Amino acid sequence: MIRWLIVIFLLLLIFQGLHRWLEKIGLGRLPGDFRFRLFGREFFLPVASSVLLSLIALGISKVV
Repeated sequence: MIRWLIVIFLLLLIFQGLHRWLEKIGLGRLPGDFRFRLFGREFFLPVASSVLLSLIALGISKVV
């Protein structure tokens, strides 16, 4: 279980870093993506975007 928590944490860090680029292509503004401010910092939890990217990756892996 610790391994999954580390993976999820790393993925959230990657999404945080790619946030501006993902917004330009439309991800990050889906209804299931959460943004909130805490202690003067903005945090971004891309739940719906993660699901969408996972489905796209699944579709590509099934085709190839």
